[in-house]
Amino acid sequence: MNKESRQFQFNVYDERLDVCSESPMTGFTRNGKCETSAIDLGTHLICATVTEKFLEYTKSVGNDLSTPRPMYQFPGLKPGDNWCLCVNRWVEAQKAGVAPPVVLRATNKKVLNYLEKFRMGLDNLK
Repeated sequence: MNKESRQFQFNVYDERLDVCSESPMTGFTRNGKCETSAIDLGTHLICATVTEKFLEYTKSVGNDLSTPRPMYQFPGLKPGDNWCLCVNRWVEAQKAGVAPPVVLRATNKKVLNYLEKFRMGLDNLK
């Protein structure tokens, strides 16, 4: 599929999705955006600016995002980096009081459908 025929994905404001991060490169497809597809089982839809508390929390529950993994071309995250997070992980962190701030213009609109399952919505992302 060429770029011209590719469907655009939208943010929570129903505008074209902004880039979340290109350094480090994020997104399920590693294009810098929190775009998703049918094979994105983790639903990497939320662009967030990770914090030390979030990185410590996610490591403590088995998802170490701070350790570099060169074999996956993953540099490891540090506080202040933007990253496309899985919806479930963000919700867990939010309930634990350590959810990182969300970059709404780079957060995929499809997250709103998932948040409904947790009785959450756009206000929870702000």
